[in-house]
Amino acid sequence: MPLRNAMNRRNYLKAMAAALPAAQLAKGAAAPPIQLHCDLFLDPKREKEMIGNYNKVYLPVIKKQQGFVSVSLLKLRAENQGKAPKGASHRLIISFQTEELRLKWVNSDDHKRVWPSVENTLLGDKFTALLYDPVA
Repeated sequence: MPLRNAMNRRNYLKAMAAALPAAQLAKGAAAPPIQLHCDLFLDPKREKEMIGNYNKVYLPVIKKQQGFVSVSLLKLRAENQGKAPKGASHRLIISFQTEELRLKWVNSDDHKRVWPSVENTLLGDKFTALLYDPVA
């Protein structure tokens, strides 16, 4: 009998494991996250300051926000095809689970406290913000 019970237990566990993906699909998988792409028109004399503020002030706070997925700060290397926005040297890419959660972050006291540490290094507070929805 012990061998039979072990076999039944093993078959039961296999059946549960096989049913898990189907159960997750039935609940509805989470939609892919949104992305906000911001081209930053940075004062070249303040690049080091902006990167320091991004790493020490902005990054630790945004990472703690509800719905946060990722953030990247990129520096333009080359225009391989087409033209980058004139004067934009950096791009900030922010990803949240939903646009509603991103807006919650934007309207938070935390954002109002940390975003100026980056924004104040821009030429005339200049940046573009393009919101993207995933298509696949």
